[in-house]
Amino acid sequence: MGAAVQDTGAELHDFLPFHYPSIGEEEIAEVVATLRSGWLTTGQRAVQLEQEFSRLVDAPHALAVNSGTAALHLALSAGGVRPGDEVIVPTFTFTATAEAAIYLGARPVLADVDPVSGNLQPDEVARWIGGRTRAVLPVHLAGHPCDLDAIGAIAHAAGAVVIDDAAHALPARLRGRPIGAVADATAFSFYATKNMTTAEGGMVTTAREDWAEFMRLRRLHGLSRDAWKRYTADGSWAYEVVDVGYKYNLPDVLAAIGLAQLRKLDGFAAARRALVARYRAALADVDAVGLPEEPADAESAWHLFVVRLDLDRLRIDRGGVIEELRQLGIGTSVHFIPLHRHPYYRRVLGASSREFPGAEDLFARCVSLPLYPAMTGADVDRVADALRDVVRQHRR
Repeated sequence: MGAAVQDTGAELHDFLPFHYPSIGEEEIAEVVATLRSGWLTTGQRAVQLEQEFSRLVDAPHALAVNSGTAALHLALSAGGVRPGDEVIVPTFTFTATAEAAIYLGARPVLADVDPVSGNLQPDEVARWIGGRTRAVLPVHLAGHPCDLDAIGAIAHAAGAVVIDDAAHALPARLRGRPIGAVADATAFSFYATKNMTTAEGGMVTTAREDWAEFMRLRRLHGLSRDAWKRYTADGSWAYEVVDVGYKYNLPDVLAAIGLAQLRKLDGFAAARRALVARYRAALADVDAVGLPEEPADAESAWHLFVVRLDLDRLRIDRGGVIEELRQLGIGTSVHFIPLHRHPYYRRVLGASSREFPGAEDLFARCVSLPLYPAMTGADVDRVADALRDVVRQHRR
């Protein structure tokens, strides 16, 4: 669908899922053509996806990989993160953000977030940065850009690099610049639920040629550059293992899906913005529900529509609201369970909920409502009506 939200012609199903992938005949045709080509693994389609993505986000280098986690791992490694280093990570994120630092023997330093946006703030970076800090890893929660300029100034002054987790932030812009061309390196995810998907996959972008070469080498077992070409007419059986590497390459079969998705991305983004506008209008009069705001100096990718419940006005907690919505046929989710609440991070980092008041406040109140291009205006109204009914029934 395009920018306009559809109002008619869509049958409401018994259960409205939290997410449904926007896959059409274009993606199917690209995959079929790839299968028929006889070349399934990393090849020319992956290269083409890199080239088109590079132009999209205005980054000189884009490397396709098999997950957003792989993108983070490679970028942190290129940034010089080594055992014993510290990496500042917002606690309000998925575990992959911190795990990538742990892979390298570094210690994640969990930082609190703004209780409204869920984003890492510059003052928290200034609070935790120190002599062992090698990297700062901000997350653009729900697709709303962090203040990378302020965070970058603090990090660079301390000799640290900034690698942003943009799993939610395609396409997003900060002060007119695409996310992907602002930080030292940027990691994107193409997981099935993301704004653009390759089923599984990701991309890492950077303006630094030395970082790009470092990551390109390690993306495929440390083999010499373009080793995948050894099975083409222009290739050679000879190759060199230059350094230790990983199995992080993106196959052409998955890149084919990405090529079709990339060409639809503007339409996807317009559809999301129209759905968000519909949500905001439909929920504007529900005073027990706080609505997400787009930063004044940025354009959000609107990956998620996260509302914040005013629990002081309700006789029900966030879990109860989610369950009642489920009974009404509405799928929802929570983004995220803060890292400091998980057994592993409590055990390894000694993290305590008392240290993260912003994240704790947001976690207790946040609910992610369905948001994807296949939704219709009637779908949005159904979700909004259901949430309004639940709130009305449980008002204090």
